[in-house]
Amino acid sequence: MGTMDAPVSSGMHNATTTAAFLGSSGLASQLPELHTVEVLVAVSIFVVIHSLRQRRSLGLPSWPVVGMLPSLLLGVRGDMYEWITGVLKSRGGTFTFRGPLFTNLHCVVTADPRNLEHLLKTKFGNFPKGPYFRDTVRDLLGDGIFGADDEVWRAQRKAASLEFHSAEFRALTASSLVELVHRRLLPVLAETEAAGAAVDLQDVLLRLTFDNVCMIAFGVDPGCLQKGLPEIPFARAFEDATEATIVRFVTPTAVWRGMRALGVGHERVLRRSLAGVDEFAYDVIRKRREELAAAAAGREDATAGLKRADLLTIFTKMRDADGEAVYSDRFLRDICVNFILAGRDTSSVALAWFFWLLSKNPGVEAKILEEVEGIVAARASCGEVEEELVFQPEEVKRMEYLHAALSEALRLYPSVPVDHKEVVEDEVFPDGTVLKKGTKVIYAMYSMGRMESIWGEDCREYRPERWLRDGRFLGESAYKFTAFNGGPRLCLGKDFAYYQMKFVAASLLRRYRVNIVEGHPVTPKMALTLFMKHGLKVTLDKRDKAKL
Repeated sequence: MGTMDAPVSSGMHNATTTAAFLGSSGLASQLPELHTVEVLVAVSIFVVIHSLRQRRSLGLPSWPVVGMLPSLLLGVRGDMYEWITGVLKSRGGTFTFRGPLFTNLHCVVTADPRNLEHLLKTKFGNFPKGPYFRDTVRDLLGDGIFGADDEVWRAQRKAASLEFHSAEFRALTASSLVELVHRRLLPVLAETEAAGAAVDLQDVLLRLTFDNVCMIAFGVDPGCLQKGLPEIPFARAFEDATEATIVRFVTPTAVWRGMRALGVGHERVLRRSLAGVDEFAYDVIRKRREELAAAAAGREDATAGLKRADLLTIFTKMRDADGEAVYSDRFLRDICVNFILAGRDTSSVALAWFFWLLSKNPGVEAKILEEVEGIVAARASCGEVEEELVFQPEEVKRMEYLHAALSEALRLYPSVPVDHKEVVEDEVFPDGTVLKKGTKVIYAMYSMGRMESIWGEDCREYRPERWLRDGRFLGESAYKFTAFNGGPRLCLGKDFAYYQMKFVAASLLRRYRVNIVEGHPVTPKMALTLFMKHGLKVTLDKRDKAKL
């Protein structure tokens, strides 16, 4: 018995000692916690591996709850558009972005021309701008053409289309452009060149096109482009309002609506800047109504109002069957603000990228100068002073190589880098992508210009010759080259935009060599239009006409 009791008592002693040790050290109470930590670590590792593996099938890692948001945030920190291009290339031209749960950041992104033709033309009615886009931009753009759908859009489109093709409107656009280039742009550049100073060419061009489009939309000249480059309150307010609005597209709707209600952050900036935009717009509208009423009453000092051809005047004069004004002051404000947004940024931004590309491709610049000088040489002697030579519309039309060079710049750097649609009913894209009702669709024009499948292996090269056949410009499909949109929403101002860009480019290049300031960073800015984030700092050298 004694020999058998020894091991038992020894075992009991060991157990007691172990228990006492565990109890005194507190490890017994920590065992469940240690087990929980191990489980959490194991689950986390599994989630990370699973999410990263989804990159192969989805294009980006998709995480629980937050979806692909971490990848988006990393993309925003760098070059957003190049990041989108890389993802689209890896997915064959289309991918689905999965946003965080309970947000509206889910969307399908595409750069496939077949899909663009499907949504912009074939099934146009099934792909409106949609309530998400409209609600996001409504504070700035209201019910204007840029965000409108259905009958509201059709009515504005029809009226604007008639005006854009009228002889009076064409005369207004041509005369205002000559005035701005020869009385404002060239003197500002001459002063800059004489001082040997650097200037932000993107800012100068924005001022030019802002003044120009305000003349066309409102019939007023805000005077942004003057010597000294003064800050104009309306222009500053418009710029701030546009920037604050774009922030909404990368902010969950509930968040920016809450910020708007509280008047904080970018929503506070938007509210303040909109007040400036509205003050200017409503003042012009009030004065125009008074001017037209006086003219209708037969006052001799008010007949100028009847001769105006700007958009505000045309829409203000419209009457219904009862003789009442068709449009309210608010709607007139929306119409004009929308056309300013469309016309201000697109041409100026395109020209900025164009001049930057020329600085890297002197051979292209030489061919443009050769073409321009050939047109000047073909002129019959008319007694014009050389420095005051003004290009005529028919001469601008003959600038085929310049047209190709500008189109090539727009291919690589489209003024509107991405655009948005929303699916009304379940749909399937030509590439097989299934779209459920309510799906947001982003089509990436910037990425399309960098797709080898669309433009060939040299897609990233700046080569105007790709647009020429036997020396004549030959356009591409609007669903391959989408800088001016396509289908029923094809840009109404396309012809004027080309005329404006060609006139400005030829007038400037004939007089000056544009040099980019050494070391100046050039990167795109995330905005509705493809601004250069740091502007375009340049110096100017006067051309030696003897060497042309």
